[in-house]
Amino acid sequence: MSRVVVFDETGAPEVLRIVDEPAGDPGAGAVRIKIEAIGINRLDQMMRAGMSPRPIRLPHARLGIEATGTIDALGSGVEGWAIGDAVIVTAVPDMDSNGTYAEHIVLPVDRIVARPAGLDATGAAALWVAYSTAYGALVEKAAMQPGHHVLITAASSAVGLAAIQIANQIGAIPLAVTRSAAKKNTLLAAGASGVIVADHDDVVEATHRYTNGAGADIVLDSVMGPGLADLANAAKRFSGTLVTVGWLDPRPAPYPASPITMIRYMSFEHTLDPVIVHRITAFLTAGIRTGALRPIIDTVFTLDDIVAAHRYLEQGHHTGKIVATI
Repeated sequence: MSRVVVFDETGAPEVLRIVDEPAGDPGAGAVRIKIEAIGINRLDQMMRAGMSPRPIRLPHARLGIEATGTIDALGSGVEGWAIGDAVIVTAVPDMDSNGTYAEHIVLPVDRIVARPAGLDATGAAALWVAYSTAYGALVEKAAMQPGHHVLITAASSAVGLAAIQIANQIGAIPLAVTRSAAKKNTLLAAGASGVIVADHDDVVEATHRYTNGAGADIVLDSVMGPGLADLANAAKRFSGTLVTVGWLDPRPAPYPASPITMIRYMSFEHTLDPVIVHRITAFLTAGIRTGALRPIIDTVFTLDDIVAAHRYLEQGHHTGKIVATI
């Protein structure tokens, strides 16, 4: 049997509960993974709270899109993998029926990659979603280049911190936006070239100051909401790109009038594409190997404390990733 987190109705963290279910046997072309740690993501909170971007199956819905562990069973036809191999889950599009908040998960073999050497389970659980999102948005979609100024909102989030590190790995210049002045030194230590405190600074004016009046080549936004139109003015006119990767502000986001390129990025566009997954894996593995990339973990809970983990996520005070070990 396998312990699994489920919920029968949407609502507060307390709707989550743990049940015992069969671990499942992998069919042809699939593997079963004994999960060691999971990453807690905003999408999990949205689904649990009833704000999912797509319908979910209730009752007895599962949760979770991110995990790492070891293979403990192989389906027929699976080649190149062995029982005991340490892996990372790359995509769970059916998370409401096969989510990662569990002791075991069965997945097609093309939904896993090898865990990079030098990462323990906790670090690996904090890697894929944040770093593949930042990489996909900045490198694959916005074509980030050395020397580009990259303005990053919600910079203390897992995606924001990943974006800072990836920008530095490429040779771009990351500018971090945060609402809290208390996080400024943390963001500078994480590699930000400059930090803009939105509650005190004019983001557009400060961006133009940092870029000698030119504006940011790329804006990576995880917030959306009514501030999106003003944020677009921080980008270079005509040649700037604004990529949105999240929606932390649920209020309507007016379409910017600024003459820039707008991209709405959804990570499943890439994490379900094996060719791009190969590129992401190579990039992240190289970054881990050289030390350019290092997942930043705020707090580690256990699966038994999943309700507390979601309460903490909702407070929004964390810097980096919240992880739960199994």
